[in-house]
Amino acid sequence: MDVVTVEDLHKHYGEVHAVDGVSFEIREGEIFGLLGPNGAGKTTTIDVLCTYTDPTAGRAVVAGHSVTAEPDAVKRAIGVVPQEIALYPDLNAAENLRFYGRMYDVPRARLERRIPEMLHLVGLAEHARKRVEHYSGGMKRRLNLAVGLLGEPRFLMLDEPTVGVDPQSRNAIFENIQALNQEGLTILYTTHYMEEAELLCDRVAIMDQGRIIALDPPQDLIKALGTGIIHIGLRDRPDDALLARLGSLPQIKSVFYRDDALVFETVDAERALLGIIEILNEMDTAMTSLEILEPNLESVFIQLTGKQLRD
Repeated sequence: MDVVTVEDLHKHYGEVHAVDGVSFEIREGEIFGLLGPNGAGKTTTIDVLCTYTDPTAGRAVVAGHSVTAEPDAVKRAIGVVPQEIALYPDLNAAENLRFYGRMYDVPRARLERRIPEMLHLVGLAEHARKRVEHYSGGMKRRLNLAVGLLGEPRFLMLDEPTVGVDPQSRNAIFENIQALNQEGLTILYTTHYMEEAELLCDRVAIMDQGRIIALDPPQDLIKALGTGIIHIGLRDRPDDALLARLGSLPQIKSVFYRDDALVFETVDAERALLGIIEILNEMDTAMTSLEILEPNLESVFIQLTGKQLRD
């Protein structure tokens, strides 16, 4: 059963087609990743699903309700954790949850039960009376997650929930997400960290220029499209002649120099490495380090979009 259905969705701002014919579904009980470089259309797509903006054309249904015809029903079915921290610094954690619970029309008795449950879930029970202005970035992110869960949503949208957090809080957020999903919660997850998508998501959609250009489980995308990445540190900056020779090798898809290292995208890392070392030796170029990265979602993304995710 699908919790979310999006069919031929368009959103135009004048001549700009922020979303340009997007279609996908999110199955009940899955974690669905939505990835793309800045400006790809991810945020606009989420805004439509949240009922924050109406589509120009197309159809979106959340928990059986049309986002345009039944926005109030959609709002009752969803939880949203935005990228920007949405908390009041002069209130403590419990007061923030109480404020948002009332704003979301959570019944009083249910709200008072949910507040300690949510604080316990995100590991902030001991800090319930501490003002948020004294929280670390990771604690604020965890409280932001608790706000999104107050109304016991059927569908949760998480937009970059680990930006700027410490490793301990990041791991705590991962554990919360996985536990919620195991209990049956359907989740839409956006991130700039590819390793998070590989770890958490059952399927990922990659967006670019307003369109979905790939949609599959991460491992299927990696198997079909992944390439090996080689990093070779150099003592001296390479000249154009060396880059041209290296780029002409049949196993090399691209090569560039960054942070004192050559970065190769290859179709076969092991075979490519033999040719690379031969050329470096011929041109008397000294290596200072060597690292071979296995095919992963990052290399898939670069191959499909030609961009680093943080571009």
